[in-house]
Amino acid sequence: MSEIQIVKVDQGAVNARILAKEAKADFRRVEAASLKMPTRFTSAEGKRFFARLFNTLQLNTHFISVIARTRLDHEDVAKVEEAIRAQLDAVTENLNKAIDGAEALFKVHGITSTATYDTVPLDVDVHVLSSIGRRFLEVLGKLDQLMPLLQTLEIHEVITTQTVDMQRAALKRQVRDVANGARNFAMGLRRRMNALDAHDVEGRSGPNRQEAEAVGAPDGADEPGPERDAAVDPTEADASARLPEALESTVSAVGD
Repeated sequence: MSEIQIVKVDQGAVNARILAKEAKADFRRVEAASLKMPTRFTSAEGKRFFARLFNTLQLNTHFISVIARTRLDHEDVAKVEEAIRAQLDAVTENLNKAIDGAEALFKVHGITSTATYDTVPLDVDVHVLSSIGRRFLEVLGKLDQLMPLLQTLEIHEVITTQTVDMQRAALKRQVRDVANGARNFAMGLRRRMNALDAHDVEGRSGPNRQEAEAVGAPDGADEPGPERDAAVDPTEADASARLPEALESTVSAVGD
């Protein structure tokens, strides 16, 4: 007897909708080799966090580890990398504890099966650029693993819906904080690079400015405004160094 379908289920439209909503990260100027890692996400949280956070974290950490290191002190860059790794260690530990706790409750209450999703899994070959990117991908995998465990415990009334919501929100915030922290660190380093560029330009333009003053020319009269702005911030011409403006973040804060 053929199976009779009494509900409509997803045929891949959910994944297409998730991916369509997220801006495409531009890797065209990234020349580093990447490790291709087949990955599957099944939960809504795992899929959305991967689509929203992973590639932008990779671009920001590439800026920190590769581009910023060409202009700034290597020790300062290493402090930033260590701070990001410390965040990853903390969230990994918390996710492992949550998974172990959920599995222990399964045994205590005799639960033998886990809730599954009726939506199509998101299968992707992830291009991993660095150890930080690999570790963040592992964090996303653990978050994806935990979500159906919590849902199963809520279905069996082992834990309340409120408890599930609180635990889910807390862990999602910690995962999001890793990506946001990498972005803020990258912007802090970029500001330092821009300050160095501005200082270099000012040093080179010093003799020209004195000569202009000697003949009575006003400051900057020999340079149009847009050209001066471009000279102050030459990294704007490099797409690999472009990052959105946001909160102030400096390397000195890492060492405090």
